[in-house]
Amino acid sequence: EALLADAMSMAQKLANMPTLAFAYTKELLNASMNNTLQEQLNMEGVLQEKSASSHDFHEGVSAFLEKRAPQFKGE
Repeated sequence: EALLADAMSMAQKLANMPTLAFAYTKELLNASMNNTLQEQLNMEGVLQEKSASSHDFHEGVSAFLEKRAPQFKGE
């Protein structure tokens, strides 16, 4: 009974986080199984650039500076 409530609470917390960053992390983890170190570092660089230009990145920085909760959109 409590398991479902706890799972839903955790799911809600995760949904309010930067889901785009989670997607990039998952992509990197999956690729790491087959990539060389150099390929992985290159891929991390590309995804870091994409992250830095995302709405969620800018929202996170703005929210931090404004001392408010971020409103991530997965964009």
